[in-house]
Order: sequence, then C-alpha cells, then structure tokens
Amino acid sequence: MAALLQMTGEPQRELAAALGLTQTQVSRRQAGTTAWTLKDCEVLAAHYDIPVLDLLAGPGRACAVLPAHRYRRHHP
Repeated sequence: MAALLQMTGEPQRELAAALGLTQTQVSRRQAGTTAWTLKDCEVLAAHYDIPVLDLLAGPGRACAVLPAHRYRRHHP
C-alpha cells in the first residue's frame, strides 16, 4: 500500500475513507499489526482500478498495472 500511496500521491486519510476505515485502522494494517481482509483487498483493487490478483502479487506488480490516470500529477 505504501508504494501505491506514493505513486498516486494520495494521503492515507483518503485511502481510509475509500475503505470505510479510520486512518488509524489503515495505519495498523500497513504496519502489519492488523491483517488486511479480503474485503479490504477487493475495495483497494477497485479504488486503484487494478485487478485483485495484481494487487496481491506485490507492490511491483500493483504499481506496474496502475492506470496512468491514477499517477500523481504533482510532485511534492
């Protein structure tokens, strides 16, 4: 998730809103203290417009198939 957030420039709080979670819940999932659920994976894949299996294949694959319209438009 960190790689996709970096590629899109999306703040963690926006990802949390898309998942219907709090930012703290997303942070715990990213840290590995709480597991991502299958429902989370389905929602994340839809949110980023990528197939679920590509999301689950790892950050390299997920970033490789990320549609161009999801890339960060402005650099910090």
